[in-house]
Amino acid sequence: MRALIQRVSRASVTVSGARLAEIQHGLLILVCAMAGDDTTTAEKLAERVAKLRIFKDAAGKMNLAVGDIGGACLVVSQFTLAADTSRGNRPGFSTAAPPDQGKPLYEHFAAHLARLGLPVQTGEFGADMAVDLLNDGPVTIWMDSADRA
Repeated sequence: MRALIQRVSRASVTVSGARLAEIQHGLLILVCAMAGDDTTTAEKLAERVAKLRIFKDAAGKMNLAVGDIGGACLVVSQFTLAADTSRGNRPGFSTAAPPDQGKPLYEHFAAHLARLGLPVQTGEFGADMAVDLLNDGPVTIWMDSADRA
């Protein structure tokens, strides 16, 4: 699985003009299930994200995780994180898990974050979503479960 994590002051997701989810201080997590991923992959990535120390402590150092600061997570599916741009000008997405596999893994990832004690809201898998955010820092971190294989 791949995740693009942004430390945010606020973030929200809107579909067809209706706001589906909104958080204040916390993490916006754009996530993509890749071909070959399974529930174990989703859980391990969720645990890594939950422990990621990118929030400032009293000394101003990035030393706290989202749970330490009472923050929330907004999880949004984004298959374009699987983009292969190695050839031509049009990205390919053949390494992304197909929707019938990607949706349950996306949902499992979000549910596992919640089981870890974090407040979690989600977008709508496969929808054309408008994501609004105020990046705090800015701090943006890329994670790929294949990096730990």
